[in-house]
Amino acid sequence: MYNGIINIYKEAGFTSHDVVAKLRGILKQKKIGHTGTLDPDAVGVLPVCLGSATKLCDMLTDKSKEYRVRFLLGRTTDTQDSSGQVLTQSPVTVTEAQVTAVIHSFLGDYDQVPPMYSAIKVDGKRLYQLAREGKEIERKSRQVHIEYIHIEELALPEIAMVVGCSKGTYIRTLCHDIGQELGCGAVMTHLERSRVGEFLMEEALPLSEVEQMVKEGTIDGHILPVERIFADYRKVTVDDRFRKLIDNGNAFYEDMIMESGACIDGESVRVYSQDNRFYGIFAYSSYEKRFKPVKMFME
Repeated sequence: MYNGIINIYKEAGFTSHDVVAKLRGILKQKKIGHTGTLDPDAVGVLPVCLGSATKLCDMLTDKSKEYRVRFLLGRTTDTQDSSGQVLTQSPVTVTEAQVTAVIHSFLGDYDQVPPMYSAIKVDGKRLYQLAREGKEIERKSRQVHIEYIHIEELALPEIAMVVGCSKGTYIRTLCHDIGQELGCGAVMTHLERSRVGEFLMEEALPLSEVEQMVKEGTIDGHILPVERIFADYRKVTVDDRFRKLIDNGNAFYEDMIMESGACIDGESVRVYSQDNRFYGIFAYSSYEKRFKPVKMFME
């Protein structure tokens, strides 16, 4: 079984679930999970967790993301992108200076109302399922964070930009909200996710390349070990005399580790045995003077 994270380039026409299903066939294993849904028409980075790394899925969805997006002013649709049914069309009379100012006004925290065509669940049902039934319900806004926006092209009514943002941000909704603020509406026409945390577009592999690498026996070099995700965490080695504790996923006391130095309350660390086997992430409690398991990755 493969264990680790592989950076997949999701092509247009595939859902994120399609990618997982195809990888299960290519890698001949069931234990696979993706780290954040991309719309079928969107392309780009989709980190996929394999084997023991599936425990990382929820942690990787928290990572910041970067998108390259194109959108068109003067139109709105029910899906907030160009694939949807047109709701309104308006003349675009705004200036480039006005557009630039409005775009930059979205930097920082802002309250975003999720679109109806999204995978968010309400009362056990996905919003997009309700939308396909012709229903629209009130959605609560959620605070998202726009870290940066770089305008790449301003050829009104078309705009291209790069957006760095927090988890849970809907880029088509950002485009829609910019259009609403300008008074003419807007629809997203193209979306590419160029980064998820440390996973970059330049290193993402299309499924066809993964399939070829599996046949050639070279895929292992493209699977990131779980522990690399936590490279900025301090390494802690448990003395072999107490190895049974971590073998069973139990907490251990600070005097059971090989390293010297002060332990910090609440600090998360990477835990290893003396033969350098990675066990998982533990957090230190100064009150209890011991390290307690957070996520275990042993097979």
